[in-house]
Amino acid sequence: MKKRELTSQQLIEAAILLFAQHGIEKTSLAMIAAEVGITKPSIYYHFASKDELVEKVFEYMFSDYHFGQYFPISDFNEQNFAEKLFQGGISMFPQDKENFYPVMRLLNEFMLTAGRGGHFGEAVVAMQQEFLEGFRQLLQHGAKLGVIEEENADSRAYVLALVVDNITSYMMMGVKLDYEKIWKEAVNATFRKGVDVIE
Repeated sequence: MKKRELTSQQLIEAAILLFAQHGIEKTSLAMIAAEVGITKPSIYYHFASKDELVEKVFEYMFSDYHFGQYFPISDFNEQNFAEKLFQGGISMFPQDKENFYPVMRLLNEFMLTAGRGGHFGEAVVAMQQEFLEGFRQLLQHGAKLGVIEEENADSRAYVLALVVDNITSYMMMGVKLDYEKIWKEAVNATFRKGVDVIE
């Protein structure tokens, strides 16, 4: 890896931690430079401005955050639908608790811009809408397979999206609950009677 690439990566990772701790506005380029052991002017070799660095941080954090990564609809069939839906949600829960909290704090900061019509707010809203639409399409697929009741399928899809989103929020706040069991109940509630669900 070239030195430039290594340092750019280090800057992004340092920015994530500092933005999470102090907020984007209160974190200076000098603070980020000090965190990785370079001078502030050296940052401009990698990023033209703080705004560009913030943009790259956002891209780095959420480039792989897509519904299809967790719930590839074409892989769902009549036999595996319940298990894949359950496991897809579980895979969204943080495995790396140490890095989860800073990332979620920073996501919340990006989300705050949604109400102010900011660029990142629009991007976060678009991600949320992708998951709402993804769950809707997934349950419509399940209805075609005969494992999901077609009636109210859209509402149940949105319930799943809201549950998984709120689980991560409550985890970030440190609320101790059996999140796996909660997700299991949400998943089981989506199926038509008589269909094998998660035990």
